[in-house]
Amino acid sequence: MSETLAARLAAIVGDRHLHADEAIGEHYRIDVSRKYQSRPAFLLKPADTEEVAAIVRLASAEGVSITVVGGQTGTVGSAVPADGGIALSLERMNRIVEIDELSMTMTVEAGCILQLAHEAAEARGALLPLDLGARGSATIGGVIGTNAGGNRVLRWGMMRDMVIGLEAVLADGTIVSSLTKMLKDNAGYNWKHLLVGSEGTLGIVTRAVLRLRPLPTSRQTALVATDSFEDIIAVLRRMEVMVSGRLSSFELMWGDFYTAMSEALLVQRPRAMSAEHGFYALVEAMGGDEEADIAQFERALMALIEDGTIKDAVIAQSDSQREAIWAVREDLAPGLAPLRPFSSYDVSMGVADMPAFVEKARANMAAAYPDATMLFYGHAGDGNLHAIVSIGQMDKTIQHGFDTAVFGAVRDVGGSIAAEHGIGVSRAPFLKWTRSESELALMRTLKDAIDPKHILNPGKLLDAM
Repeated sequence: MSETLAARLAAIVGDRHLHADEAIGEHYRIDVSRKYQSRPAFLLKPADTEEVAAIVRLASAEGVSITVVGGQTGTVGSAVPADGGIALSLERMNRIVEIDELSMTMTVEAGCILQLAHEAAEARGALLPLDLGARGSATIGGVIGTNAGGNRVLRWGMMRDMVIGLEAVLADGTIVSSLTKMLKDNAGYNWKHLLVGSEGTLGIVTRAVLRLRPLPTSRQTALVATDSFEDIIAVLRRMEVMVSGRLSSFELMWGDFYTAMSEALLVQRPRAMSAEHGFYALVEAMGGDEEADIAQFERALMALIEDGTIKDAVIAQSDSQREAIWAVREDLAPGLAPLRPFSSYDVSMGVADMPAFVEKARANMAAAYPDATMLFYGHAGDGNLHAIVSIGQMDKTIQHGFDTAVFGAVRDVGGSIAAEHGIGVSRAPFLKWTRSESELALMRTLKDAIDPKHILNPGKLLDAM
């Protein structure tokens, strides 16, 4: 059967684009966290949507699972193929089909790297707002599948807010397509948004129409510090008003996170400011009138300094200074290296609940692992916090203890265990902590209706519970 299936799959994609067993490279079998790995029977690299559909029809008939493998930048095991199944890479489907400057849309294939989409848009005077640290390897299909957020959610929203049109292959091989450029379409159910964030369990996205924005021509960046959480959020709220809707990023850092990351970078660059405050935020605004925007940005910060809300502030005066400020938030490898092995979390909650969450998480961790290191940072404007946890060693028992401590704190404040990376394998046992039984039942009904054989990305999300 395997040899027969291999021949039939090769007839669809060609011998060059089918790999089997030991010939399948590590990238397609192991995720970035290296916690999850598998032995798929086949790796296929289709050239277009029709080939994807043909593969799915054959897999459905034979009862073989399919998992789409993208940039493998997720941390919860979402894109690790099932043993004996098909790993589907859309890396050949990487074209930017069209950029429509009048409609401000981009039509792109799912295998396109996010950074390449950024660069193509900017070359045409447009901005694809989604931005995240893995921009150089994450694929469009991957960020749609996880409903990725990143650094600019505060102003432009999650990936869901940028998806206007979608083409996908369903579990029976049906191609469903609505590659529309319309921003408003209330004609029935919005099936497109059902697939966004579904982690490839309801359909395989092959093409998308994404909403672009006019490319800003001015950019102001600052690092600010306060002594209290209430003050740092006051900075956020007042800056939202005082820079007239131009605020695009507000990256919150607890003091110990800033200290650890900036200290690790001292061999490359000096600290932008001293590590003596309780909270830090990287603040960025983008606009179209550089002289006026700079003046407005500086006036807003000065007002917050004069009334004592901000204790210290540094405004970037050049691109190199901007890069140095952003490095504390994005160049995390040097600061995280001493903590390996560690666990990372992306959770969400109401902004007002963040201090309670951090306090509960620290207390839970201290009770289980008194010597644990915990660092917190995140996208404050959208309620998304990241946590790094380490005790210098890792096994399944320790991992479960970490998860219980962090997700228990999330549950206590009524938050969500997944803000960006999805559920995958690792978070599935805790999904019921922040989703009701009726919600889970509805999700199962949708999965059973759309993928009755459960061949699409099995063992993830609901299938992993």
